[in-house]
Amino acid sequence: MTTPRIGWYGLGSMGLPMATNLQRYLSNTQQPSLTYYNRTISSGDALQELGAIPATSLPDLVTKCDVIFTMLANDKVLTESIQSITASNNTSLSHKTFIDCSTVHPGTTERVSKTLSGLGATFLSAPVFGGPAIAATGQLVFAIGGPRPGSEDIKRYIEGVMGRRVIECGVEARNAALLKIGGNIITLNLMEAVGEAQVFAERTGLGTGAMEELIAESFGGVAGGYSKRLTSGIYAPPLNTRPGFGISLAIKDAEHALSLATEAQVQLPGLEIAHNNMRASRDYAGECLDSSSMYGKLRIGAGLPFWNETSRQG
Repeated sequence: MTTPRIGWYGLGSMGLPMATNLQRYLSNTQQPSLTYYNRTISSGDALQELGAIPATSLPDLVTKCDVIFTMLANDKVLTESIQSITASNNTSLSHKTFIDCSTVHPGTTERVSKTLSGLGATFLSAPVFGGPAIAATGQLVFAIGGPRPGSEDIKRYIEGVMGRRVIECGVEARNAALLKIGGNIITLNLMEAVGEAQVFAERTGLGTGAMEELIAESFGGVAGGYSKRLTSGIYAPPLNTRPGFGISLAIKDAEHALSLATEAQVQLPGLEIAHNNMRASRDYAGECLDSSSMYGKLRIGAGLPFWNETSRQG
């Protein structure tokens, strides 16, 4: 049996560390090197140093590979990428497997799945839980939805490589996208709660140090990590840096959840507050903000400046 060739498209703040771990696994197990492509191809220079091979275009990547992972910014980029692939007359998709790790609307997942399956390919939705730091350590949690044979085959590239756990979501790809959006409801509500607690601690004179210790000890490492984003100033990083989980991506995720909730007649009051605070923070301070920057809006509401002592100052 021929060893499948693995491809990767999308080398942003999540895609690059994930692809790096995958290339290391392929190299260590003496499998063919990862083939990659990115719109800014220089983003893959570090991958190339590890032995990965750049493709000349997205259709070129798909032509050369049997299994193609994608990790893209939003629904528009994913849709346009699939259109680019299907428009190429020289690219046969028969028997190829696509695994999309992006966070997109379940409707987008359904449309992409239908398009690719109609051309003989298998499509799996495999969004992830965890930020860039977790991706770098290979400890992400994956949700997988799609045809079972394809799902089982690709787990060897995920568990113990890019992730620590796979949550099965059934044969419908859209269910994995739904789980990811449901998880983001928890994530954004937790960020909002941590921000509120830290503003309360600062304004009452308690101090953020004691509050951060309580958050980490009582509510776990995830909540503690969100607190550190605030106290370390990462919520508003320097303008020449890339936020870990950008504000516009978080707003997009919140809007997907809110639209689905409206369709299902479900109220999400906590998420509505977090969404409004994120939008207000972006209006005030621009795009170079982490998703946790709703904290800045909370600070303003308490009579404090948007910026704290460790963040950028404008």
